Amino acid sequence: MTLRLYDTATREVRDFVPLEDGKAGLYVCGLTVQSEPHVGHVRSAVNFDVVRRWLQTRGYAVSYIRNITDIDDKILVRSAEQGRPWYNLAYEMTRELERAYDALHVLPPTYEPLATGHVPEMVELISQLITRGHAYAAADGSGDVYFDVMSWSAYGELSGQKVAEMEAAEDADPRGKRDPRDFALWKGHKASEPETAAWPSPWGPGRPGWHIECSAMSLKYLGSAFDIHGGGVDLRFPHHENEQAQSRAAGHGFASYWMHNAWITTAGEKMSKSLGNSLLVPAVLERVRPIELRFYIVAAHYRSTVEFSFEALEEAASGFRRIEHFLSRAAEVLGEVPAGGMMCAEFLEAMDDDFGTPAAVAAVYDVVREGNKLLAGGASNALRGNAASVRAMLDVLGLDPFDPHWSGGDAHRDEKLTAAINALVAGLLERRAEARASKDFAAADAIRDQLKSAGFELEDTPQGPKWSL
Repeated sequence: MTLRLYDTATREVRDFVPLEDGKAGLYVCGLTVQSEPHVGHVRSAVNFDVVRRWLQTRGYAVSYIRNITDIDDKILVRSAEQGRPWYNLAYEMTRELERAYDALHVLPPTYEPLATGHVPEMVELISQLITRGHAYAAADGSGDVYFDVMSWSAYGELSGQKVAEMEAAEDADPRGKRDPRDFALWKGHKASEPETAAWPSPWGPGRPGWHIECSAMSLKYLGSAFDIHGGGVDLRFPHHENEQAQSRAAGHGFASYWMHNAWITTAGEKMSKSLGNSLLVPAVLERVRPIELRFYIVAAHYRSTVEFSFEALEEAASGFRRIEHFLSRAAEVLGEVPAGGMMCAEFLEAMDDDFGTPAAVAAVYDVVREGNKLLAGGASNALRGNAASVRAMLDVLGLDPFDPHWSGGDAHRDEKLTAAINALVAGLLERRAEARASKDFAAADAIRDQLKSAGFELEDTPQGPKWSL
């Protein structure tokens, strides 16, 4: 089978043909660390974590770069409002972001560069653009440098817009621009800004514009041309349009494919701080487990808008628990469920079709249904292969409940904890059995209620009572 993906640039589903056999370069625009991450923020990281996992499953050696923007207008404004250094805010919010990613089992990228660590590369790229006639220093003495949009005839090709119909770029004072649509590559230092937010350059002290940051970092770590550039759909214009224009104007091939994940919305609006409808990750994780939040995000196609609600989230969590319950029951019968099983054809086909996670999740449910039949029939050999297949498919999605990550990564501690819980629950079940034998059903029901209130679910089977969390 051939992996096919929807290329935002061509607006077509295309066969994935990497620039170098057996390798895949993936660059994803990370977050501007101005505030705590909400569910909408982490969707992109989760979606592209699945993309990265599937590329690796298909045998590609993946170089995955996801940057962090730690200097930006918004960071300077927010830090001034809070009365603390901008770098202190950026550092703290970066740590918050890392905790959110780790909670949702987003694997670390190959490298995660900070914008502030790559200012020399940005200055060099800007200098190349000036030399080639695609950028200019403002004549007003501000120290600003702008990309000359009219010098690049292909500007607008990524977003499918015509330059004549575009609005002015509102990223700098327009007085130094030749054209209001020109965008900032370098921002001269202002007296109102902290001295620490300025770096030396041929045009005077200042800081990079947002768009030049990602171009410089992607080109440094993935080379002049690489395979896939990803990010949220809201970055398509102007951020990615500007990235592509300045990179190619400097003589680089840049990205072969563009992928964009859709928004998570609330009441039809993009989830954002400015709308006041954001849902911070730690708050959401008070309602559901991290693995359940990840399942909720993964179960939707990355290009589909998700209208967030706690009702939908809890329904998804319940659906995942059915899969998890099957694997727990299978482990009781088999002793353990082996990893690395064969994934079913329907799952493989779904993932190769533009990372079609909804159909992939449906395939997992189908295999689970067959597994439940095997559990009822006592076919242990077939059950072993069936359950191993479920684990393998869930692993691709980052959802294998037996992955040590979901228990904190300490397998020995997890084993001891499970043994302790088993002993405690077994004691209560023994008391319940004695109460039922003596026809003290009130006491038996009270024990069931006690277990339920503690988060345990009981199921009476011909082989005896079974419990799950």
